[in-house]
Amino acid sequence: MLDVRRLHMLKTVAARGSIAAAAQALGLSAGAVSQQLSALRRDVGVDLLRPDGRTVALTEPGRVLLEHADRILAAVQEAESAVAAVKGTVGTTVTLAALPSTIAQIVAPALDELRSQHPQLTVTCLVTDQAQLRELTLGTVDVVLGQRYHHLPDTPPRGIAVSPLLDDPLLVVTAADQADERPVALRELATHSLAVPPATTDCGKAILHACHQAGFTPTTHYVTADIAAQLTLARAGLATALVPRTAIDPATPGIRTAPIEDHPILRLLFAATRHTETENPTTTAVIAALRTATRHHIAATRPGPAPHPLNDPDAW
Repeated sequence: MLDVRRLHMLKTVAARGSIAAAAQALGLSAGAVSQQLSALRRDVGVDLLRPDGRTVALTEPGRVLLEHADRILAAVQEAESAVAAVKGTVGTTVTLAALPSTIAQIVAPALDELRSQHPQLTVTCLVTDQAQLRELTLGTVDVVLGQRYHHLPDTPPRGIAVSPLLDDPLLVVTAADQADERPVALRELATHSLAVPPATTDCGKAILHACHQAGFTPTTHYVTADIAAQLTLARAGLATALVPRTAIDPATPGIRTAPIEDHPILRLLFAATRHTETENPTTTAVIAALRTATRHHIAATRPGPAPHPLNDPDAW
């Protein structure tokens, strides 16, 4: 009988490209992973992996086995969720992956809410910009607080359930003494020196796309994904930054923010989990806490009646 843990190891090696990288992700030694994969090879009687330069790749039998492994692992996940639903109680551990720009305004309040409502639950929070949804499909994390920019085509990986949370516009950030708070036409920034994320990031691509739509190529003298650095450069009057509203503390001194009026740049913040037919009480509790924190953030930062966070599953 095939061992589910070994199938998971095979899937992780295929995704990471090497036994060493898979071992690091799984918290095991490379030797332990190699031993388990050797045992899996003996179980099926055929080579599953082959050298591919400095990495490894699946053989044809390995690819076929992985296709079945995906369905097997999904069924195991479904069974675990069904049992948890029958128990009706929130579990004791969960892992959340979140963007750095969401920590202060959404993640920290959500974790505080979870600590109050479910004191038995220990949340491990991985703060990362990279490949959160892949980690979800590999089982490394249980919930992802991620982002998607609306004008960039994208679809969630197979087996992922997405719960939209909030439309989060990028704001124009300058030194407090250099601009007023009126809406800004994006083309006005054609003469500005911008502090922007690298063009390889989702946010960097979104900014470049919007600027090109407005008819110019931005002057990017400062390239950094560190939002704190972008705000520091703006405060010093050295650059203009384009920063998601959620990533800006309203009490930050020395800066002024303004919306973009003609070519708005919007990111959709979402919570994602592995799809199961039965809701898992633990991941459901985490998403509920993220929704509560989002509502409180909206109420605290926007004048007038607070709109509800997005709840349209087709918004992806």
